Amino acid sequence: MDEIYIRKVLSGDVESYRYFINTYKDMAFSVALSIVKEEHLAQDVVQDAFIKGYQSLSSFKGRAKFSTWLYRIVVHVAFNSIRHKKLEFVNLDLSDHDQAHHASVLDEIIAGERKEMINDALAILPSRESVALRLFYLEELSLDEIEEIMGWTRANAKVILHRARKNMQIVLGQLIRKSEYYG
Repeated sequence: MDEIYIRKVLSGDVESYRYFINTYKDMAFSVALSIVKEEHLAQDVVQDAFIKGYQSLSSFKGRAKFSTWLYRIVVHVAFNSIRHKKLEFVNLDLSDHDQAHHASVLDEIIAGERKEMINDALAILPSRESVALRLFYLEELSLDEIEEIMGWTRANAKVILHRARKNMQIVLGQLIRKSEYYG
């Protein structure tokens, strides 16, 4: 499907680029957020990346999937934005939730807290580790695709993923202990 829209955009149908925005905006945001750690900055990164993608679409050779090519642009723009802004990262405490009486409501709350805790942990991890975990587990990309997007070697990708898993376990343990202490 991507190839059809690439041809449309390259032939002058500017509106067809909306397909790429609608299809890839959520994962692009997730990748950007993994790196820059701030929502408003991640939104800026995604917007800049889509503009750069549009402007350089004619250079897309099709050797990799379009999504891989686009996510590589997102990663590049995100790391550049960090270099230029010299961001300070702030760790936020988890908020407490009221106890629910109904089992299904309680399950929803637990799932929400779990998701929030995972996102908090990803925000604490170094950018490279956070984006590696998101690409591998949430986007279910192969190591080959991650190497292409990030510009890493196979060995580097494996080491970063291994380190990311270990650090994620440590950070989640700390967040759980912290929530138990304050909960």
